Amino acid sequence: MAPYAAHPNHPASTVPYPPIEPYDSGLIEVDGGHRVYWETCGNPLGKPALFLHGGPGGGCSAGNRRLFDPQRYRIILFDQRGCGRSLPHAGLEANTTAHLIGDIELLRQRFGIERWLVLGGSWGATLALAYAEAHPARVGALVLRGVFTARQAELDWLYRGGASFLFPEAWDRFLAPIPECERSDLIAAYHARLTCGDPLVEAAAAQAWCAWEEELMTLEPQPAAPVSDIAPLRAMARIETHYFMHRAFFEEGQLIGNAHRLHGIPAVIVQGRYDAVTPPATAWDLHRAWPQTDLQMVPDAGHASTEPGNLRRLVMATDRFAGMEW
Repeated sequence: MAPYAAHPNHPASTVPYPPIEPYDSGLIEVDGGHRVYWETCGNPLGKPALFLHGGPGGGCSAGNRRLFDPQRYRIILFDQRGCGRSLPHAGLEANTTAHLIGDIELLRQRFGIERWLVLGGSWGATLALAYAEAHPARVGALVLRGVFTARQAELDWLYRGGASFLFPEAWDRFLAPIPECERSDLIAAYHARLTCGDPLVEAAAAQAWCAWEEELMTLEPQPAAPVSDIAPLRAMARIETHYFMHRAFFEEGQLIGNAHRLHGIPAVIVQGRYDAVTPPATAWDLHRAWPQTDLQMVPDAGHASTEPGNLRRLVMATDRFAGMEW
């Protein structure tokens, strides 16, 4: 892969790109009673790029648009089933990884795109890998950040005590709402509370579930902001526990085991060296299975895409691929 060269109108010292607004947006009907929100930004005639948000259960934000040069990219974002502006909010029926892959293909066809760059971080990286392995001919390039493949060891790190060795006080807060008799399976215990139908119980569980992950997100955690709207936290927690109870609907080791399907797709992996949500071992395992990847271990970053080291590498990667033919 050719070395990175900064675009003349966007020196590498200035990231991300300036804020932009969508030039089109809407809801698309998909199966299972869901309507998926989408938006397009940047240059309508530019190189197509798809952004996949994290979670599962998160949603797109205005900052996600700024990872791409709006003069050179046609930027497409969407809120996955049950997330953000998609409907029904926090819906779990007909919500699996296979459904999301189908939604991506439906959007690709709707926009008349032959091949596109796909960028995703954390769960977005998971979904990007799953989509690329299912439809490799449709992916011109991949940019992955904080690789997560939903193997049991990765889930155990987060929810069976691994990360507690680094964050013992946050782990105690995460355990507190769950009786000791249920702590052998925290994902199931939280999922039961998040789907019980009692708004107060669901709200408390959502806040505790999301607070644990937030504590692990960056090298320099910021004080938690007051929660003014519980709905996004409830969607995140409900959908995450739904997916994680099923190991994201993958066979054990499926994504790394099928990495051979990605041969020939240029890819950059941006991995924070001190990522406590998705530790570097998974990115390394993927790189060993798919050696052509450009694995960039960021020495001064954790998990969040907004950390300066991660952010810079992501923009550098999209700049690199903007000038590449596929």
